[in-house]
Amino acid sequence: MDNSRRKFLKIAGISAVATVGAPAALNLLTGNAHASSGHGAPQAAAPAAHGAPAAHGEAPTGKRYGMVIDARKFHANPGLAEKCIEACHTNYNVPDFGNKKDEIKWLWKMPFANAFPEHSHYKKDHTVHSMDFLVTCNHCDKPPCVRACPTKATFKNKDGIVMMDFHRCIGCRFCMAACPYGARSFNWRDPRGSENGVPFIKKLNHDFPTRMRGVVEKCSFCALRLAEGKLPLCVEATGDTGAMFFGDLNDPHSDVSKVLQSKFTIQRKPALGTTPSVFYII
Repeated sequence: MDNSRRKFLKIAGISAVATVGAPAALNLLTGNAHASSGHGAPQAAAPAAHGAPAAHGEAPTGKRYGMVIDARKFHANPGLAEKCIEACHTNYNVPDFGNKKDEIKWLWKMPFANAFPEHSHYKKDHTVHSMDFLVTCNHCDKPPCVRACPTKATFKNKDGIVMMDFHRCIGCRFCMAACPYGARSFNWRDPRGSENGVPFIKKLNHDFPTRMRGVVEKCSFCALRLAEGKLPLCVEATGDTGAMFFGDLNDPHSDVSKVLQSKFTIQRKPALGTTPSVFYII
């Protein structure tokens, strides 16, 4: 076969594939789940996301844990936020590298303007501007970090919690780039190490694994404690102050659902479509 004939057949074959595959490719790009397939048969509708409202107003199925943080209660109880952070970081062996650049955080404080940049700050009440808001991973119903991870080191479990498998993490930091909340930290240094004889983990908890250099970490909503019927440590640390509520967002009778039904709350960057599971009373 001469070169000209071979070239002609090659071009014709590519054109045929493009002609047949173009509609399907377009449907994938546009997210049209109801468009016809190449054979003219309608495609099945994509299933509803875990914890998201189903079609035709059906109630969501399964659990989806969420949290309500009452910023007013934290403002009225000085030191309460620090108590929550201490309980979390001590239990999960979060290292303290002694500087902002290398900081590892699962739970931390942030001013209103930084926590809620999409909300108007103009003429906002002085008290709100002076508050520090407790922030953490939002355990989104549609987490971009999960989609970005190439090794499935970060994943959403059956209860809607966005988890980390430290052993599968390759340190690519794609999840950090994808997270719009800055809720992930990268271990540039060895958390098990020390500096000038001072260990980065002051009080080691042998019941939870320490990480290694080159691994991303974040809040887990205390998934292991939830499996034992306990509340997250930060929620437990607030005691009877009413500063935090936790429970199943899909259960209308849970404490967290009752609070959301009776109080006005806001979320961090809701317009991004990630559907955060953490709500704030301000």
